[in-house]
Amino acid sequence: MKSHNQEKTYIKGLGWCGFGIGSNSAEVDVKDGKIVRIRPFRFDKEYKPEEMKPWKLKARGKVFEPTMKSLLPPFSMVYKKRVYSPNRIPYPLKRVDWDPDGERNPQNRGLSQFERISWDEAAELIAKELKRVQSTYGPCSVLAQADGHGETKSVHGPHGCQTALLELLGGYTIQARNPDSWEGWYWGAKHVWGQDPVGQGTQTNLWKDISDHTNLLLFWGCDPETTPWGWSGQQASRLSYWFTEIGIKSIYICPDVNYGAAVHADKWIPVKPNTDAAMQLAIAYTWITEGTYDQAYIATHAHGFDQFADYVLGKEDGIPKTPKWAAEICGVPSRTIKALAREWAAQATTIAHCNGGSYIRSTYASEPGRLEVCLLAMQGLGKPGRNQLKMIEWGLFSMENQVPHPRSEVIPNTGGAYQGWFFTLPKQFIPKTLIPTAILSDEPITWYGTTLAGFPREDQFIKYQYPAPDGGSEIHMIWTDTPCWTTCWTGGNKMIQALRSPKVECVVAQHPWMENDCLFADIILPINTKLEEEDISVDMFSGQFNHIFYEGQCVEPVGESKSDYEAVCEVAKRLGLYEQYTKGKSIADWIKAGFEQSGVADRLSYEEFRKKEYYIVPTADGWEDDPAGFAPFNEDPEGNPLQTPTGKLEFYSMGLAEYFPHDQERPPVPHWIPFGETHQESLLHPKSAKYPFLIISNHPRWRVHANLDDVTWLREIPTCKVKGPDGYLYEPVWIHPLDAKPLGIQDGDIVRIFNDRGSVLGGAYVTERIMPGVIYQDHGARLDPIVAGKMDRGGANNLICPSETTSKNCSGEVTSGFLIGVEKVDIEEIKAQHPASFAREYHPDAGLIIDSWIKGGK
Repeated sequence: MKSHNQEKTYIKGLGWCGFGIGSNSAEVDVKDGKIVRIRPFRFDKEYKPEEMKPWKLKARGKVFEPTMKSLLPPFSMVYKKRVYSPNRIPYPLKRVDWDPDGERNPQNRGLSQFERISWDEAAELIAKELKRVQSTYGPCSVLAQADGHGETKSVHGPHGCQTALLELLGGYTIQARNPDSWEGWYWGAKHVWGQDPVGQGTQTNLWKDISDHTNLLLFWGCDPETTPWGWSGQQASRLSYWFTEIGIKSIYICPDVNYGAAVHADKWIPVKPNTDAAMQLAIAYTWITEGTYDQAYIATHAHGFDQFADYVLGKEDGIPKTPKWAAEICGVPSRTIKALAREWAAQATTIAHCNGGSYIRSTYASEPGRLEVCLLAMQGLGKPGRNQLKMIEWGLFSMENQVPHPRSEVIPNTGGAYQGWFFTLPKQFIPKTLIPTAILSDEPITWYGTTLAGFPREDQFIKYQYPAPDGGSEIHMIWTDTPCWTTCWTGGNKMIQALRSPKVECVVAQHPWMENDCLFADIILPINTKLEEEDISVDMFSGQFNHIFYEGQCVEPVGESKSDYEAVCEVAKRLGLYEQYTKGKSIADWIKAGFEQSGVADRLSYEEFRKKEYYIVPTADGWEDDPAGFAPFNEDPEGNPLQTPTGKLEFYSMGLAEYFPHDQERPPVPHWIPFGETHQESLLHPKSAKYPFLIISNHPRWRVHANLDDVTWLREIPTCKVKGPDGYLYEPVWIHPLDAKPLGIQDGDIVRIFNDRGSVLGGAYVTERIMPGVIYQDHGARLDPIVAGKMDRGGANNLICPSETTSKNCSGEVTSGFLIGVEKVDIEEIKAQHPASFAREYHPDAGLIIDSWIKGGK
């Protein structure tokens, strides 16, 4: 163990939502065993610029190049506050009224307090429950929630450290991660242009292509000043400034003046949530009727355009999709739609996204996802300056075609050190969006597709079932290392109901902080943050330099916390499987294995790597000559076919026509679908008389999904929280003055947003940055139940999202664009009705703290 009694600096990759992908590389200064500062990492500490071969983009008389330090976002700068948060779980806990040998009281999950137990007792309890449940019901009766939205670590997980142990026990059920940031691409765009794994376009060398050729950028539902912070740092912001500097015009199409639009937009086009498809169809109508689309390109590169044109022109249903028709639906004046269509057709245009924004995570999101590709195709997809750009997650899945910036010689990967779960499905799995439905159903459920982002388009036509017909079983135990389902996925209140089901006899959660799903656990294991662990990581998301680095242990573990890997090791010991689980390797051995399999081991020795503590992969020679985006397909569609049945851009999907010919919610030709069998979340539906507003819920400005909501420095920012009259810091609710006035709502008032699935509170932020008829509230706020499953004080609006999936044959999430009502409330009246819920200890900066949930506190 290291001595920390003198000042020392460590390298850490402060990224989220992946494994071993540090992105936001930082230097952590430690003195007297405490973190004193987190600052950008210097790339040139051990390497000279000529060794790194920095890339340079030269365009229009200007130069864009990497900096010599990492582009840290605020999230990384403030992370020491997360390490020392009063919400840290200091020791193992057991729910006070959960008795494994008696009454388990599942109905009290989320109500009961916890009591301190030892690691020995916790590990013994978990091992005993695993053996009992699996021997009684079968191996598949244990659900591993082992994916997404955690710290990026390699050896230590999270994202599935428990799965290898469960495999040794004979099997388990996996929660299959849905492509939550890419739903419309995954379920829709794939059927137009293929593009596995996630359905977004080929990114190769697009920074150069845009810089050289693009004249107009459409940021559709995109906020490059917020969304990339958790993955790619500040590079997307820097890139946006560069595009403006070289004269590229930026148009933002979204219901809100998000932070990117406020800084970079030359024009903002506000569009109502869930109506992008109508606007897209009107653009297509303008091009078809005015003859301004690339007819020669369509003739050689597309399939089924005539069927698409028939629908656009109204020959199919008698409704021409004119700008006037669309304007009444989407709120964008017909003159603006026509002007946009004409400007787009007149010059090289690229569409930019940060995973797609809220419109790609809403009801029937497959349709705007498909229609966007159709519009790109109509203007010659792959011609110079005409592509689709991702503003974050460069290097996704270590795929070369997902890298829009100048290519490095190698994309390093620390998968050899990773101890979590990969894309190898066990006998039984359930899509993440269907977990509560599966638990609460008394009958088998079925769906199409594994829903895993890495699976091919054809997988969406395979029908699956829970319980699995070949030896599957119902779930009776849950083991989660990512306990944020309720506040990050679709229909959180239904998940609370599922967690309280008597079918679920034991819930184990391991996590650093007492928050969200932890409140509904029976046993909680305290987990380290990455600053308390020794590990190895890579940066392939920053767009600066790809690099691999050794992560030293900065500080001693807080309390009795252990890493995810070490926590599972404790259970493995009680099961007699420790040697098999660890494969006889120490953590140091796993770190070395990660380096040896990283792709850079032939470039320097492990000893040199440990001495320097990082390695910068040089920029590849000749990167300027790499074909950009869809250029190969544009130049030779026969020689470079797409991953579709015809090899072409399918305006009429052959796969959907073959497998789902009668699906009115995802027909072979993309349609405008305001509501249908699965959803009625539309202002055109009678339901809107009761719930007259549409809510958008984006990636949060001051969090990464559900992470960081207790960081005091962030909570002091007025746009992070609204201080209510009672002193509580509420999640902001943006509302337009024209909507606020008749409701009697003013800045700082406490409001309730609600629908038939429940309600959450928030603090009013009256602003013209949101269009009338639309409410904005970030997703991912920490749970603070007033009545768990019905009313929440923390502003976790995922609780009241639809529990239904994207559409009947698409098991994606719907976390934005649904109907709500809004009203001003008197918090004192609510307190009087629910006194027990307001008796918990409250810290004005960090929110509710762990003492509130532990019997006796402190």
